[in-house]
Amino acid sequence: MSLSTGHDAAAPADAQADATAPTGTRRSGAAWLALVLVIGLLLGAAGGFLGARHLGIPADDSPEAGFLRDMSTHHAQAVEMSMIEHANSANPQIVTLAGDIALTQHGQISTMKAQLRDWNLSLTGTRPPMAWMPDSQGAVRNGLMPGMATPEQLTALRKATGTDLDRQYLTLMRQHHLGGIHMAQAILDMSDDENVTGLAKTMVAGQQSEINLIDNLLAKLKTG
Repeated sequence: MSLSTGHDAAAPADAQADATAPTGTRRSGAAWLALVLVIGLLLGAAGGFLGARHLGIPADDSPEAGFLRDMSTHHAQAVEMSMIEHANSANPQIVTLAGDIALTQHGQISTMKAQLRDWNLSLTGTRPPMAWMPDSQGAVRNGLMPGMATPEQLTALRKATGTDLDRQYLTLMRQHHLGGIHMAQAILDMSDDENVTGLAKTMVAGQQSEINLIDNLLAKLKTG
């Protein structure tokens, strides 16, 4: 069973075959995925979000700029975790999901950075994480935005194998998506910028769909 998010990127056609191939072939697939991510980043940097905007550009300390910066960082961890899973899992359904998430969120990172450049704003701000969101103090724990994995959890994920790897990845990604949805819904309440709100709506819909799939995959792991 494969997930197609239907937005910024789709799972590669080879992803399902990847997990059933010998280890060397799976490694080649991981290298291919990494190449695709690099190409996507370069393409995103080359152009604007929907073309240059000359009126109503958000300020450097605006919620829109803060959201794009923070969500780029948030997405980067999802890409990292998904690349670990994609390279090391033997479960074809979860490999497909991981590849889909990595490609989609990497593409969205490129889009968000392109938008900041279009506004002539720095890709990194000087404000603390989540400062753009009202009453966000409790949302940041040990410097981590909602849903983000701790360094210890990432270390454990890198060391895990087999079903343990799959379970850790799905559990961490589910929590990660819940945090991302929380952030995206917040900017929808705060912004009327169509570029930002359009992207946020895509994130909410896509990540909620992936959470549903994650729940099904976790249930299968329990009964398998």
